[in-house]
Amino acid sequence: MHTITFTFITHMLPFWFLVLSLFLPRISLLVLWWQGQPGPVHTLGIVPLIFAVVLPRLLILYLIYNDLGISGWFLLHLVALLIAWGGIGGGQVRRRRSSDL
Repeated sequence: MHTITFTFITHMLPFWFLVLSLFLPRISLLVLWWQGQPGPVHTLGIVPLIFAVVLPRLLILYLIYNDLGISGWFLLHLVALLIAWGGIGGGQVRRRRSSDL
C-alpha cells in the first residue's frame, strides 16, 4: 500500500525551489535552470521549456513526483495548482457605477 509522507527530505530538488515555486512558479523554474541544477530540469530536453512557459505548475508537479513521489510537497503543490486554476486565490469584484447605467 502507498503511504503519504510529510517530510522535508529532498533528493535532487533544493528546498528553496519547493518553497518558492508555491508562490512564483515561473521565476523558480528560471532560477533552477539558470543555476544549472543537475537533475530533471536539464534531462528532459525541450519539454520543460514549453511547460515552464505555458503550464509551470504542471511541470513543477511532474518534477516533484519524479523526485519525491506522492509526498507532502506534492500534495501542497497540488492544492496550490487547484487554488490558482480555480480562481480561489484572488479575483476582481466588478461593481457598476451609477454613472455607467
